[in-house]
Amino acid sequence: MTDYESESSRVLVVDDEKALASVVGSYLERAGYQVSLAHTGPSALEAARAEDPDVIILDLGLPGLDGIEVCRQVRTFSDCYVLMLTARGDEVDRIVGLSVGADDYITKPFSNRELVARVQAVLRRPRRPERGASASAPDLPHDTRVFGVLRIDPNSREVWLDGEAVPLTRTEFDLLDVLSANPRLAMSRRQIIDQVWDTAWVGDEHVVDVHLANVRRKLGDDPTDPRYVLTVRGVGYRMGKG
Repeated sequence: MTDYESESSRVLVVDDEKALASVVGSYLERAGYQVSLAHTGPSALEAARAEDPDVIILDLGLPGLDGIEVCRQVRTFSDCYVLMLTARGDEVDRIVGLSVGADDYITKPFSNRELVARVQAVLRRPRRPERGASASAPDLPHDTRVFGVLRIDPNSREVWLDGEAVPLTRTEFDLLDVLSANPRLAMSRRQIIDQVWDTAWVGDEHVVDVHLANVRRKLGDDPTDPRYVLTVRGVGYRMGKG
């Protein structure tokens, strides 16, 4: 990441432990990010609307509204990256958080160096066009990928199903992009993680399953008989023909 990219990126840190939020914020500022802090669920939503951050670092245990509900509401108006802070062993919370639109999670306790690396990793991903662009499916550009009535445009980072736009999060699109770019290739979870998250990413590889379950739901894909995102037993996933 260039110095300009770092300085122009905004990070909202949300944690009711004010001392922890302050320390995390200071590390991110040293890395060149613009940082703001919030300590409750309602104030996090207010800051997210007012400041339009590129990344939200979101603790789950917040007063007013918990992190799950904050993430759910953020997803109604923002496609920023959301990194959840979870306690060690809280697998259910992680799964629920990912299912409502969080992109990744970091387990407490964590090192500030790891946190900064995760922020840098998500910000290296391509950005989607400005909100509100291309409300309907345009004429097919040359490199649009077609799977039955499913269209995937890797340049505009847009997806249409039978002519209707599909509202995917950045991570959900990235997963579909990787699979659709190699439609005949069965990819393991690790291979997918290396391309969507980072080769240095460490965590539960089943994070892929949760996000792809969200993709299937939004595509109306029956997990017992999918058309688009196919499970390859003992391997991972690949694209179907639609």
